[in-house]
Amino acid sequence: MKENCKPNHAIGIDIGGTNTDIGLVTADGTCLLRRNLPTGDYSDPEKYADDIAREIHILLETNNLAVSDIIGIGIGAPNGNFHSGCIEYAANLHFEGIVPLVELLRQRIPTKVALTNDANAAALGERVYGGAKGLDDFIVVTLGTGVGSGLVANGKLVYGHDGFGGELGHTILYPDGRPCNCGRRGCLETYTSIRGIIQTYNELGGEGSPKTTKFICDEADNGNPIAIQTWERTAHFLGLGLANAATMMSPKVIFLMGGIVNAKHWFMEPLKVEFEKNLLSFQRGKISIEMSHLKANDAAILGAAALISEV
Repeated sequence: MKENCKPNHAIGIDIGGTNTDIGLVTADGTCLLRRNLPTGDYSDPEKYADDIAREIHILLETNNLAVSDIIGIGIGAPNGNFHSGCIEYAANLHFEGIVPLVELLRQRIPTKVALTNDANAAALGERVYGGAKGLDDFIVVTLGTGVGSGLVANGKLVYGHDGFGGELGHTILYPDGRPCNCGRRGCLETYTSIRGIIQTYNELGGEGSPKTTKFICDEADNGNPIAIQTWERTAHFLGLGLANAATMMSPKVIFLMGGIVNAKHWFMEPLKVEFEKNLLSFQRGKISIEMSHLKANDAAILGAAALISEV
């Protein structure tokens, strides 16, 4: 690092069930370079931390940087607990129990390290680098394999006393509804995740065997009425869930991100109608729903990198 020059880079780590993406991020939100590890290959946290540290050093060396040139390492992970710095009982990862990942990385790289769940990281990324700049009250909802959410109220992320607050995806729409991986029934996630949307399509009698929502989007583009109805139903479910969240939070904006927003031309307008219909009367016309302003490929890494600038 040059003399009298403050560190202005961060490492962002996005941990998914399939891959772990590690990126070097500049102060203006540019992801300079990234590395990748297959998360599913790891069941030993020590080995996992060793390999993450190795990849971070490769990123730094490639850019002629030292550890002292970064402000720290931010991590977004499923079941990531900001308070404890641990990944706790993540169903889609091969680690057992509680993994103290922050401490493991601090032992290997002498810098600041922080961890939160992936949706909270997404909310921070939107605030630092995206459309939520200057907003103190907003929600980010990630729509993918699951449904995650990051809730920001009065300028602060909602963590709750135990670090697991703000789980919009596991609010219950229908008490006797679809079974959820969390052990309950009728959660928002069971209707608006990729799996939930595919289930809706099949229940409506759709033909074919969709593995992704792109299939259903393509079918809607081709005029398939079942596919179109699937997106309308999804808009109903999500609109109801977001209206419930708005009742509690009264955000200025709700940002959506994730793979299924690529079908926005099929569900955004009916979503806004359903959302407005289910809002309290004095909230109508005051809360907007927007797509994330972050580039889809970089959003998770930027969110993780933004975390370290917040602690």
